[in-house]
Amino acid sequence: MIKKKDIRALSKEQLRDFFVDNGEKAFRGNQVYEWLWGKALHTFEDMTNLSKETRAMLEANFVINHIQVDNIQRSKDGTVKNAVRLHDGLVVESVLIPTETRTTACVSSQVGCSLDCRFCATSRLKRMRNLNADEIYDQVVAINKESLLYHNHKLSNIVFMGMGEPLMNYNNVIKSIEKITSPEGLGMSPKRITVSTSGVPKIIKKMADDEVKFNLAVSLHSAIDEVRTSIMPFNATFPLKDLKESLEYWYEKTQRTITYEYVVWGGINDRKEDIDALIKFCSYVPCKVNLIEYNPIDDGEFQQASPQAINNYISNLEMHDIVVNVRRSRGKDIDAACGQLANKS
Repeated sequence: MIKKKDIRALSKEQLRDFFVDNGEKAFRGNQVYEWLWGKALHTFEDMTNLSKETRAMLEANFVINHIQVDNIQRSKDGTVKNAVRLHDGLVVESVLIPTETRTTACVSSQVGCSLDCRFCATSRLKRMRNLNADEIYDQVVAINKESLLYHNHKLSNIVFMGMGEPLMNYNNVIKSIEKITSPEGLGMSPKRITVSTSGVPKIIKKMADDEVKFNLAVSLHSAIDEVRTSIMPFNATFPLKDLKESLEYWYEKTQRTITYEYVVWGGINDRKEDIDALIKFCSYVPCKVNLIEYNPIDDGEFQQASPQAINNYISNLEMHDIVVNVRRSRGKDIDAACGQLANKS
């Protein structure tokens, strides 16, 4: 039995070639491409501008390995978490985060995670595989539908902050963003997309060389190597000096401000020397800092810092003219907040 190929792995040109090779007009490939990406259709049967014979030919040769939203949880604050079943039965999670002015999709890029951050529930899941570009795209389509349903407007922003390290799945993440931003796909502006990484210097430089147009956020959490390695062990492989150099390269190439995501924990990074180290790190390239409320993952080792410690960070950063925002967690009651995605739904 011949294994059918996932049709969304084909480019528009390859689709056109398929139809020519099978005695049809090349423009049929354009029509199918529009159904697959512009209309995000999941069945050949519904491609109504194709003859029954053509649809049967597609059915005989291809599959559409689309996602299935298995379970939807709605938080009291309006946040929505999707348990997304992939074609091979594996599950990832994605989140719709609403505010008064916009709705943001937080999407996953891996099943599990390649890295080992000790404060994150996702890192405790074994990395099973990378997501394909179409699986990432499907998450955005599903969340856009929910944004229209629950909030009566289209999705406004996308963050790659769900399960997985996006830069460890670089090619598929880039392909998905190309589809999301293409007029033939969802037509979203790349300026409304942020890729959040724990910091893979070589790939940050590659992004700069590739002249990507989306925004970059870095989960920093400490600007002292020993502290960062204790909470993010991979920092021993990708130390701060390498990260610094890659971010300087990024800014030199793109001229775009970097966002540092930063959680403050009691007894870990709440000292004056931690603040001073962050201020120094912020001096290297234009940046802003998002202080993120910590979401416990049950073991008690990591605890949210005191309000005074947070205020110390804010006042010291502002004193050095560094833009700082405090991000309150959303969706904690459904384990949908930062660091909580672990397929508990």
